[in-house]
Amino acid sequence: MRIALLTTDSREHYREYANPSPHFGTAPAALLQGLAGVRELEVHVISCAREPMQSPAKLADNIFFHSLPVGKLGWMRTLYAGCIRATRRKLREINPDLVHGQGTERDCAMAAVLSGFPNVLTLHGIMAEMATVLNARPGSFYWLARALENFALRRTGGVFCNSSHTETNVQPRTGRVWRVPNAVRAEFFTPAVAPQPARRPLLLNVGVIAEYKRQVELLDVAHALHEQGLNFELKFLGQLSEKSAYGRAFRDRVTAAEKNGYTSYEGFKDLAELIPLYDRAAAMIHVPTAESFGLVAAEALARNVKLFGSRVGGLVDIAAGVEGAELFAENDWAGLQGAIASWLRAGATRPTQAAQVMRERYQPEVIARRHLEIYREVLKR
Repeated sequence: MRIALLTTDSREHYREYANPSPHFGTAPAALLQGLAGVRELEVHVISCAREPMQSPAKLADNIFFHSLPVGKLGWMRTLYAGCIRATRRKLREINPDLVHGQGTERDCAMAAVLSGFPNVLTLHGIMAEMATVLNARPGSFYWLARALENFALRRTGGVFCNSSHTETNVQPRTGRVWRVPNAVRAEFFTPAVAPQPARRPLLLNVGVIAEYKRQVELLDVAHALHEQGLNFELKFLGQLSEKSAYGRAFRDRVTAAEKNGYTSYEGFKDLAELIPLYDRAAAMIHVPTAESFGLVAAEALARNVKLFGSRVGGLVDIAAGVEGAELFAENDWAGLQGAIASWLRAGATRPTQAAQVMRERYQPEVIARRHLEIYREVLKR
């Protein structure tokens, strides 16, 4: 079976045009790890980019890669017309049985539904939800992304939904859905190396610094815990843009808090840096107002790190029946603060069985096999 997988090459996202090695978002990267082991599939990964790039012909024995240069006028300002045309040309060469568009954030969903081939989509983030949460203005990125998402959902053969929350949101807007969680990258299931004993419990917050991720509000919680005399260290990991008022507010607040020694901002960490930090950490705190899935939560639990999180979106599915996972109502800051304080006073223990549950649910091989089942189901119709 020949599948064309349309996804964003992170080299395009980060403007890394001199990098000869394509890399992808965490969810597509984990899926590709699983698909590499499914010998029944021949997978062609297609990614558009604003500049020509040196790229390998293959990512694995059964996975081919195609980088398609598209000029500046072919992107969002023209509703991705250039990306759609370039993708259609390449698809006519490949002649896939099925086209799978990864995400409605950019060109992939539009190119899939206008490809002329049977197609399905995966939603990684819900653009309609993000437009509402961020109060997207007419003509803004999320305002337009919501409109394109609605267009694509009405025209696809079915949608892979990564959580019950995504399914509930998407089902009224499309014809057919399957609930298939995101895979967690295989590296998170490798045996942990015993870290150096922590001087004090390490807490992590991982994710881009953004208003809906609520890192500034989490600094208020950390300050209150510090004022109680509790001993801990909270590290914030993720990209920070000071172009936004929220980013600047976070920078000011965290810089002041760093002087008291209980928190720090450590910037973006790649996979090789992130896993040792998880293995040192006692807990992850992840308190967004919107979350279609919540891969950082699943990744932390896969390393037996305790989770304190918001009871929103896909986090509800991830935490269900998992040792050490505690969720709180969206604005229950007192409940969150009290639970963290009680846990710290009780010794800040980590779960011991969470990793096994994550392995059973989200290992790349498990998710890839489910994809194969659905591909076969679609092509039988």
